[in-house]
Amino acid sequence: MSHPQQIAGYTILAKIGQGAASDLYAVQDPRTKQVWALKHVTKHSDKDQRFIEQVENEYAVGSKLDHRNIRGVHRLTRHRKMFKVRAVSLLMELVDAHTLDQDLPKNDREAVAIFTQIAEGLAHMHGRGYVHADMKPNNVMLTDDNVVKIIDLGQGCPIGTVKKRIQGTPGYMAPEQAHRQAITPQTDIYNFGATMYWVLIGEVIPTALPPKDDAGSLFSGALDAEMVEPPVPPHEKNPRIHPLLSKQILDCVQLNPADRPDSMEVVANRLQLIGELLENPAQTAPPVVGNEDTVETDF
Repeated sequence: MSHPQQIAGYTILAKIGQGAASDLYAVQDPRTKQVWALKHVTKHSDKDQRFIEQVENEYAVGSKLDHRNIRGVHRLTRHRKMFKVRAVSLLMELVDAHTLDQDLPKNDREAVAIFTQIAEGLAHMHGRGYVHADMKPNNVMLTDDNVVKIIDLGQGCPIGTVKKRIQGTPGYMAPEQAHRQAITPQTDIYNFGATMYWVLIGEVIPTALPPKDDAGSLFSGALDAEMVEPPVPPHEKNPRIHPLLSKQILDCVQLNPADRPDSMEVVANRLQLIGELLENPAQTAPPVVGNEDTVETDF
């Protein structure tokens, strides 16, 4: 089946991806010659409406952001027929990169550098009043020079949103998502902690909504917090992982949002410190001295 030559006035150069209900193209603006990525979703039946809404939501959230570690979102076109929206096209920054699950870091230093960029991008989102709400390894793209691009803002929402249905990815989902409670920056912190765990260990942590088991079944409802077992500390799974990095991950995936780090800025700062320690392993974590009687660290 041949592909259209143009969509929304942009010339199609190549098809570069496909999702559950979307096609992703590299396109060129015929006036400026600039090359973009274009996500196109067509509504074939009523069940496709949610995919239309996700793309509209991705634009609503992404158009409010401008950070080097978040893929830029530029324009939304609604294609109407008989006054009804039949398709949508989202014009985005074209990123030549692999997703993090396809291009794992070679060592802890590289991993921490990547994690720090993710944390900084998410902190920017939170500062603008939004939560990503679906952070996972395949929603992070990594360029050849290790620049992070956070993608897929379709489940993003204003801070404090209570969603009508469970949204997120089993195995990365925070308990408050599984139980349809308010989505906050601490939700992203949990998703991010679960992402770091998988990247370093290759396993998902125990969550309130686990992924499908070997039989292909999925829990019919969210587990209560007391039924969720704590994850094995990463450094116990792999002794080469720095204990402070292991602690950072465990802090992020606390079941109670109030027990997680106060903000993504705190997470980013801690990761920067860990990165410095990994670059200079002979050093110890520098203390922050309040007075002669108290000694505190960022951890």
